[in-house]
Amino acid sequence: MSASRTPGHSRLTKAHKLSIAGVTTLSAAALAFSLVPAGAVEAETVNSAPVAWTKVVDGVQTKALQQHLSVQQVVADKNAKDAAKAKAEAAAKKEREKKEAASRSAARTPVFANNLDGWIKEALFIMKKEGIPGTYAGIHKNIMRESSGNPMAINNWDINAQNGIPSKGLLQVILPTFKAYHVKGTKFDQYDPVANIVAACNYAADRYGSMDNVNSAY
Repeated sequence: MSASRTPGHSRLTKAHKLSIAGVTTLSAAALAFSLVPAGAVEAETVNSAPVAWTKVVDGVQTKALQQHLSVQQVVADKNAKDAAKAKAEAAAKKEREKKEAASRSAARTPVFANNLDGWIKEALFIMKKEGIPGTYAGIHKNIMRESSGNPMAINNWDINAQNGIPSKGLLQVILPTFKAYHVKGTKFDQYDPVANIVAACNYAADRYGSMDNVNSAY
């Protein structure tokens, strides 16, 4: 007896069965995918993006910083060279000015003979700069009376000698007077002819107005 067929239905072939199985598999896969939260995929993308971006930004910033530091180093080197050059030029200028001043001073200072005439003239040269009055004639007159022109003359018999402070030099000056009226720039030596004359004239100017006014022991 043959089986009867229900109207509207047909027998499933092997191809139909495979087709149905494939659809079922795809549906399951779609269902499984749909079960994964959408936020998980987005979160993974968002979490990985900052890492890559940070690397790019860090690279750019590092390069910019290196360039900035390089420019700063160039500027610093230039400033250091300029400062060294300016310092060297200032030192050279100062040395030139010092030499020029010494040269002018040497040119202005005459050379004096190492004798009585030269000592008096040198003393007068210094006295003029210091504002100490006196003339060649007045100084020479008193020198000849006091020491006869001997710069090593010493008085060992008067009251000063008895008091332990003998008169010495061309103008017979005692030590306390020499100390009090010594002029800076001359030797601190009673026997030095120029220092002796200048100190004595300085004292005479203070006490008598000028060595020219001295006509006896003073």
